[in-house]
Amino acid sequence: MKPCAPGAWPWRLAAAWLALLGPLFYLTYGLANWWAGRQWAAGHVPSVVFDWERHIPFWDWTIFPYWSINVFYGLSLFLSCSTHRINRHAARLLTAQAVAVTCFVLWPLHFSFGQPEAHGAAAWLFNALRGFDQPFNQAPSLHIALAVILWDWYRQLWTKPWQRVVLHVWTLAICASVLTTYQHHFIDIPTGALLGVACVWLWPLERAASLPAAWRLSRDRQRRKLALFYGLGALACWALGLMGGGWALWLCWPAASLAVVALNYLGFGARGFRMDGTGRMHWSTRWLLAPYQWGAALNAWAWTRRLPAKVQVAPGLWLGRRPSSAEWLAAGQPAVFSLCAELPLPAAVQPGSRCLPWLDLVAADAPALRRAAQHIQALRQTSSSGVWVCCALGFSRSAAAVAAWQLRYGQAASAEQALALVRAARPQLVLGPLWMQGLRVLKPPPIFKNDEQHP
Repeated sequence: MKPCAPGAWPWRLAAAWLALLGPLFYLTYGLANWWAGRQWAAGHVPSVVFDWERHIPFWDWTIFPYWSINVFYGLSLFLSCSTHRINRHAARLLTAQAVAVTCFVLWPLHFSFGQPEAHGAAAWLFNALRGFDQPFNQAPSLHIALAVILWDWYRQLWTKPWQRVVLHVWTLAICASVLTTYQHHFIDIPTGALLGVACVWLWPLERAASLPAAWRLSRDRQRRKLALFYGLGALACWALGLMGGGWALWLCWPAASLAVVALNYLGFGARGFRMDGTGRMHWSTRWLLAPYQWGAALNAWAWTRRLPAKVQVAPGLWLGRRPSSAEWLAAGQPAVFSLCAELPLPAAVQPGSRCLPWLDLVAADAPALRRAAQHIQALRQTSSSGVWVCCALGFSRSAAAVAAWQLRYGQAASAEQALALVRAARPQLVLGPLWMQGLRVLKPPPIFKNDEQHP
């Protein structure tokens, strides 16, 4: 951790957030416990427990890592010099608390078997815990959600290898302790982790606008149609998981994944996938959208498995699917330009590559096409190994970007000619009327042909 410059430490802001979050936690958490207790008395509070959980040992000493999250929580707000990062971190904590308490009230659950007797100092901590925590407030585990949020916060402050090891081990101890102290059933852990990851995804610490601030309800019919499609898929997975019970509850993960994709199409746009300019996706998005990404990768493989990974459109310019590390190495390590929002580039490919994420199955407008063409031209001028333009399949987004390059810097005199040049190399491309509309608007006056500085 770097020390703050004299007078730059925003301790008043940190103290104000702690003064809000601390009492609010005990107030809302206690009210949820009270509400669940009333429902319990009426016989309306079930539990979700697997038979194998009864074999989990009770280790009273694990109450120490369990309680230690309070220290990590309180100190975290005072360990940054950036008011922006403190506000975002506090927003994560507040969001996790609000969502978890709402779930505790709407779907109260209880822990189904009691705690054995603890001894020594551990007994004192258990007694203190029982003073405000009853066997309710189960799924999603707020303890786990906060552990995920705090882990992401501290890993950016503790950068030395030994510090990272300590952080990872202690975070695992905190998460495991919810089982070995008999505070939670297993179902509470993945649901709590999902909540924590969602909060990290929703409130990036980077300077880029937060996703709530980026929300713009789309008026595009195609985006709304796809949002509906993914939303219905999310509801179907959710319903199947709840009806099936047991291990079928894991379907709630793809349900959450598809729901996030639906929100991206409906309002967040490509920014909701949190892809950076080199084709690297934030870890929270990778975990949150993993089921969807597995499906997207399988779909890409099914469509392109019998096709070459790339085809040449012009000297030193290739068009194709998102390359694997082996395909990229075999091609001579060209610069890669990705238009894919939903699938990251392999780690080995990312250095020196660029990504301009576009939503799948949605036509880009003329300004976006112009920007893509400029990126391709810039890479062609700096890369001695050529440029590989890609998306998931290499059929639409990347094909449109290459067609835009043909119009701006290549040999095409019209949108139709640009499309013909690309189709000659990639017959499978799919560019509908909206794509062609953007390409027709894009065409610059002949005097500006091959002028990359033209806006």
